[in-house]
Amino acid sequence: MAELTGRTLTGQAYDLRADAGKVVLVFFWSTGCPVCRDKMPELRLNYEAWRDKGFQLLAVSVDRSQAELRAYDAILGSVVAPSQRFHWLWRGDPAHRDNFGAITHSPTSFLVDRAGRTVKVFRGRIEPALWDDIAELVLT
Repeated sequence: MAELTGRTLTGQAYDLRADAGKVVLVFFWSTGCPVCRDKMPELRLNYEAWRDKGFQLLAVSVDRSQAELRAYDAILGSVVAPSQRFHWLWRGDPAHRDNFGAITHSPTSFLVDRAGRTVKVFRGRIEPALWDDIAELVLT
């Protein structure tokens, strides 16, 4: 079973178990990764479209410092609609725990099904065909 706990950038406690019964995409990324930043608009649009259908999106930063993530978040806060904001966590936070192992490639995404099992791992860009796989889990 996939496990993840920590604090969001807004200071809220987060536990993946609270999203039991949802399809969850855990997106490990870095603010210094151009591919990661390029994917953010796509992630936001899919989150907005599916969040009311049992979909959760978590962006877990692997940046060296939380300050890098906070600076990026401050810029986005002025241009991104609140409905497109999903949970952001920093993996370096002392409260952060997960069982996804070493992240050696950024981005790396884990798709967790409604039963809490990791069913797919994506390294690099999430291709359109993989979004179809995610949609199948979310919409069925």
